[in-house]
Amino acid sequence: MIGVPAFALFVGLIIFGGRTAMTHGAVESAAADGARTASIARTSHEARSGADEAARASLANQGIDCITVEVSIDSSDFAGPVGSPGSVEVTVSCRLNLGDLAVPGVPGSRTVTATVTSPLDSYRERS
Repeated sequence: MIGVPAFALFVGLIIFGGRTAMTHGAVESAAADGARTASIARTSHEARSGADEAARASLANQGIDCITVEVSIDSSDFAGPVGSPGSVEVTVSCRLNLGDLAVPGVPGSRTVTATVTSPLDSYRERS
């Protein structure tokens, strides 16, 4: 009888690890989608709005149910002159709900964050 609670705890920890790993991969993919979308935009404003939309859509398409999603975009290199190298950086944070696991020692939520940088075309007009 002592083995049943231990087995339940073990299964809960496996689910926790799997859900966290799956969410981390999805958040990295969302950050990459956002960075790629931002890097092909013509203006800093288009880059910021496009990256935010792409990252959130990527998480939704992958079925990741975050409590909160934060998307941070650094598009400051759009201000550089044509011919100069630049990049755009997108950071996506997802607060994952783990409250349904009810495993001792597992927090009710966990924040998963990923950052991806994508280069800007040095010879494309930007503003």
